[in-house]
Amino acid sequence: MRLSYPLGGLRRSRSRRLVAALTATALAAAALTGCSAEDGPERAVDAFLSGWGKGDLQAVGFVDPTGRKVPAVDVTREIRELSGELAATPPALRRAGDPKIDANIATAGIRVEWTLPPSGTRWGYDRQVRLTRGDDDQWQVIWEPQVVHEQLTTGDRLAVRRDVAPRSGVLDSAGAPVVAPRPVVRVGLQPSEVTDVKAVSRKLDAAFRAIRPALTPPVDLADLPKRLAEADPGAFVEVVTLRDEAYRQIRSRVYDLPGTKFRAEKLDLAPTREFARALLGSVDQAQADDLAAHPDRYRRGDLVGHGGLQGRYDERLRGVPGLTVISERTEPDGTVAPTGTTLFREEPKAGQAVKTTLDVATQNAADTALRGEKRRAALVAVRISDGAVLAAANGPGAAGENLAFTAQVPPGSTFKMVSALGLLDRGAVTLDGPVACPKTFTVDGRSFKNSDSFALGSVPFRTDFAKSCNTAFAALAPKLGADGLAQTGRALGLEAGWDLGVDAFTGKVSANGSPAEQAAASFGQGTTVVSPLAMAAATAAVARGRWEQPKLVLDPAPAKAAPAGPELKPESVQPLRTMMREVVTAGTAGALKDVPGGPVHGKTGTAEYDDNPAHTHAWFVGWQGDVAFAVFVERGGSSTASAVPVSERFLRALAAS
Repeated sequence: MRLSYPLGGLRRSRSRRLVAALTATALAAAALTGCSAEDGPERAVDAFLSGWGKGDLQAVGFVDPTGRKVPAVDVTREIRELSGELAATPPALRRAGDPKIDANIATAGIRVEWTLPPSGTRWGYDRQVRLTRGDDDQWQVIWEPQVVHEQLTTGDRLAVRRDVAPRSGVLDSAGAPVVAPRPVVRVGLQPSEVTDVKAVSRKLDAAFRAIRPALTPPVDLADLPKRLAEADPGAFVEVVTLRDEAYRQIRSRVYDLPGTKFRAEKLDLAPTREFARALLGSVDQAQADDLAAHPDRYRRGDLVGHGGLQGRYDERLRGVPGLTVISERTEPDGTVAPTGTTLFREEPKAGQAVKTTLDVATQNAADTALRGEKRRAALVAVRISDGAVLAAANGPGAAGENLAFTAQVPPGSTFKMVSALGLLDRGAVTLDGPVACPKTFTVDGRSFKNSDSFALGSVPFRTDFAKSCNTAFAALAPKLGADGLAQTGRALGLEAGWDLGVDAFTGKVSANGSPAEQAAASFGQGTTVVSPLAMAAATAAVARGRWEQPKLVLDPAPAKAAPAGPELKPESVQPLRTMMREVVTAGTAGALKDVPGGPVHGKTGTAEYDDNPAHTHAWFVGWQGDVAFAVFVERGGSSTASAVPVSERFLRALAAS
């Protein structure tokens, strides 16, 4: 019996069989593909790169170029040795594309990227990893040192050499480096030739103390005997490094002393030891604190800026060190020596200069003025026409604190310049209008008096100002109002947010105080505090007729310089200038009448700084020609005995420059 099927059913049956066959074929192909990927060289390469980074290659098989098996632990050790100074920071590793297979040999590209200390510079390059397929169909890495880098061989190790960048300098207003190579002499002793340590120390100490200007701080020889005893007999035990001009002063006294030795060198130094020292800061070898705070930035022996502009702009001035990666090899005697092969080099980037407004002649004059002052003191000079800071001197000697910019002290009677401007603005006084100057004046039970308890009687206001009558200003204080003094001070730049490129205190003016506080503030006592720079800038504003923020750092230019203040009223500022001239011609600063260089305007000031009236700071603010300046002498007593003589020395030195 024949069986028959409908034609449609037969077609459906054949179709199902065809689909099944195709599906089986596809599944088989997929299975083969998956097996290839799993057992292919990619897996071995990825395992190698992962193990290299982790320092554990147990999951990888290795053979050398001859086909001999190499234990994974040996490869791990050799990679660590080849990495040398970079062993603690393994490279970032990745496979570059798919391996190329030729029979039983595969080649895979990899990318190696090291992060070089201390800057974090990236050093990357491409390498090739060869693999071979063993009898068990497993891929093994063909190990050779060239896998790490093509120029490495067994026994080599990577080393990083840091190339210090040339440090740039702080420039003066003429664009010349303030700090430049200058001759010095290192004074030392050779222990084997010192016959009498105490006698040599005594004579050296006497010689060092004879140097002028005096060395500050003085040379400390207390530990010299101990240092000599501990040193090798033929060593050079340094005692002090002197500028050449200082050494020449004492050469005849120290040259023939038993055991003395001298080494002439050059060091980067300012024109003089005092030259704007506190403002500029210093450049010294990296200290322990520097190394601890910035281990990624500094290395032992690096030059680092400390304080002042050198510290503030250290990163800009020092530039970016260069890096060189070389290969080294251990010699038979155990020493490690370069092979002469350079693998990578990044050139150092020289530092960038910091341009300032400092004027060498004016700064030298300011330093000269403070040279003989034994108390802490400061002198700031500002060019009136453009606000440029010409000098910032601090003393005694090469003082470390920049009092000129950062002191916060009462201004004393120099603040009568501000009070007088406020009174003139309000029409409360005129030049020749009479204002009584009694011996004492009492406000809310607090008694105010004049220096040496003088009294003038009823005199023109200009006389009260020239003679610096405290009681007259205390009596006039109510006419300024509760915050009138502060308003006038702000018109002269006090309390403003300055941006000079270095720290500066712009002052704090008394406001809204009690009647007694307002009376004290009118002549610079009470809670008002200022810096010499703030008072120099305010004085320049009076001379100019408008306040402008002082300028110090020109490049890089400060980002947030304060805008200029309002124009001062001519009918107020002109009488004030007249009175400030009379302070010199007929008042408390008569010693400045005959200084060369044109008429001097100014105001003296004596400021109590505690509850003892005998404890006072001394001030003078003024201008001559295009130079406004402020002098501050801490605990200077009478301004006529301290601040005014400093001002005279400054102006005479400036005229002679």
